[in-house]
Amino acid sequence: MSTHPFRFAFAPRAMSASLFALACALPQVALAETPDDPAQAGADTGATAPHGKVHEETPKEILVVGHPPTDFGLLAATASIGGDELVAADRAQIGDILDGLPGVASTSFAPGASRPILRGFSGDRIRVMTDGLGSLDASNVSVDHAVVFDALTVDHIDVFHGPSVLLYGGNAIGGAVNAIDTRIPRQVPERITATGMGSYGTAADERMLSGKIDMPLGDRFVAHVDGSWRKSDDLRIGGNLYSPALRHEMEQAAEHLAEEGETDEANELLADAGRRGRAPNTAARTYTIGAGLAFIDAGGSLGISYQRYDSRYGIPARPAFEDPHGHEEDGHDDHDDHEEEGHHHDHGEEPVTIDLVQNRFDLRGELILGGLFQSLQLRGGYSDYTHTEYEGTETGTIFDSQAIETRADLVQADRGGWRGRSGAQYFWRKMNVNGPEAVVPDYQIERFGLFTLQSLALGSGFTVDGSGRYESSHVSSRSMDFDKQYHLWSGAAGVSWKSGTGLTLGANFIHGERAPSPEELLSDGIHVATQAYELGDSTLGTERSNGGEAFIRYTSPRFELSLTGYITDFDNYIASVATGGEEDGQPIYQYAEAGALFKGFEAQASFQAAQWSGGQWSIDATSDYTHAKLDDIGPAPRIPPLRLRGGSDLTFGDLHLRGEVEWNAKQDRVGTYENATDDFTLVNLRADWHPMGEEGPVTLMLAANNLFDVIGRRSASYTSDFMPISGRDVRITAKITY
Repeated sequence: MSTHPFRFAFAPRAMSASLFALACALPQVALAETPDDPAQAGADTGATAPHGKVHEETPKEILVVGHPPTDFGLLAATASIGGDELVAADRAQIGDILDGLPGVASTSFAPGASRPILRGFSGDRIRVMTDGLGSLDASNVSVDHAVVFDALTVDHIDVFHGPSVLLYGGNAIGGAVNAIDTRIPRQVPERITATGMGSYGTAADERMLSGKIDMPLGDRFVAHVDGSWRKSDDLRIGGNLYSPALRHEMEQAAEHLAEEGETDEANELLADAGRRGRAPNTAARTYTIGAGLAFIDAGGSLGISYQRYDSRYGIPARPAFEDPHGHEEDGHDDHDDHEEEGHHHDHGEEPVTIDLVQNRFDLRGELILGGLFQSLQLRGGYSDYTHTEYEGTETGTIFDSQAIETRADLVQADRGGWRGRSGAQYFWRKMNVNGPEAVVPDYQIERFGLFTLQSLALGSGFTVDGSGRYESSHVSSRSMDFDKQYHLWSGAAGVSWKSGTGLTLGANFIHGERAPSPEELLSDGIHVATQAYELGDSTLGTERSNGGEAFIRYTSPRFELSLTGYITDFDNYIASVATGGEEDGQPIYQYAEAGALFKGFEAQASFQAAQWSGGQWSIDATSDYTHAKLDDIGPAPRIPPLRLRGGSDLTFGDLHLRGEVEWNAKQDRVGTYENATDDFTLVNLRADWHPMGEEGPVTLMLAANNLFDVIGRRSASYTSDFMPISGRDVRITAKITY
């Protein structure tokens, strides 16, 4: 085993135990009198969330500031969703919830499995987190694996790009998604509070019910319980199930069958090629239960929580048929050319479903300090995760994982415009994979990181920011006799200027380093989800990148504008590259290093066109685009196209109306074995009504998404040829808070 100065007698797992022990001592240290000013009780720790506020109705209502977002100019979230917007966007998977935010797309593998894509990056290059800790699941192992995420207890979700991700992990070069969770309560309410929500969507007959309760237990303790249930049937689509290129291939195969006298088989294949209406085997079912308990005092807080997440969802299958033509150079999806002699890309004749269960325990604590340091924030999480793939009723591959993640953040007090945050983070996961499609062997991964973020206001509107992170990443596999450690150094620097009249200009630079994932190092087998034979490379080195970002923002009472341009250059981007060979009828993809360049922009603007007593009219627009190229290979695979969205909002007292049009351009800059996707336009309408007032307990929503029932395919999806977007979905939602 390789050695490292951070792996001697004090192993990071010992550090994890120390953090939990320190957190358990918090109640004894934090029994201080509540200050006269309630705002001081919930003092800003340098981590105020965009939607957070200090409640001033009573000194007992103490807000525990979120862990660990910051309001630094360099490190602020570039996009956020909360409130009614989050309720309206609520879906089973976080990728579908965030799809449409500037710079955010979705993998759209299936209704039950959808991860976010940030500026063209996905998988191990982004982090999906709750309060600064990862989802602790197997979603980054494969695109057909769901993200364990429960929107019921989320206050809002922030999306971070660029230098801010150094707070969360050096591997998150593409960005990070952080959900601010309320399962561990952040304040002691005056009385029992409860929230219930239900919704129904027509596209998949989706039914959802959820509820949560917070109960004060004296002046300093509060308990929380929650639960949710969601069930959907096969997804209704607006046109043909299969893409034109795939239908053409199926029709050619049918002609060949007819020529050989196999008339019945030819007719069956033609009927399948023309399939419309619903996407088969896309039904899903999910339920969650959770509970939390928190101690909250002026001197700090300590809370624990438990969640059980149980989900079962179908995996859409590529149609199986014989290809009589072999390899053709006509620009269509050559994956289908490999389906010769009965080889096909689904798991078999039986429908494939995935059943996953996660039991997770979390801890969150904060100790209010004095002097140079304002607070010490602690987070810890443990997950026991099992994921079973079924072919019909037969058990297939099983993924079994245990994971621990902890972090400690020491927040500096503001001293003459200088503020900062420094800390340590530890992650450990053991993954066991057993079954016929065990593409990766059993492995263990361990990471330990140290980071600091600093911001200094220079006067005259200028602010300089800097961040740095060291991370040790250790990957081992006994069955492969593999043991390797990486030492990663990342850093960022930036400068911004505020004019005092609403104009802000800024630029930053970031150097990132990422260790290869276990899948990139150790894969060796047919991966049905990606329709390829994947072959890892155990000699892969550290992936290094240098990137820059420049932005301009303007805010006035009636007009807001934000424009950001970015570029990231890789010396040795780790990509899955087609070798031209085959194994068991599947194209071989080898993980290899190549130079790469990602660049693009995000833009958004809003204008208040009119205002009157009790209402207003505003219009807004957003756009984003990513251009990605691999040196000597060509376009990077599965990159979202140019996207434009325009919307208009009308408010009449307690009624809010919104309409929007979204255009997705054609994507013909595709990777090997990919099909181009056509452009499509979506029209969405929504009405929100608060019948008992804007701050009242009742919210009613009616929405029509994809109003004109168009067919569209996401270029970032592995399943775009046989899994189009949802057809018209009329959705009604009711939320009641007591």
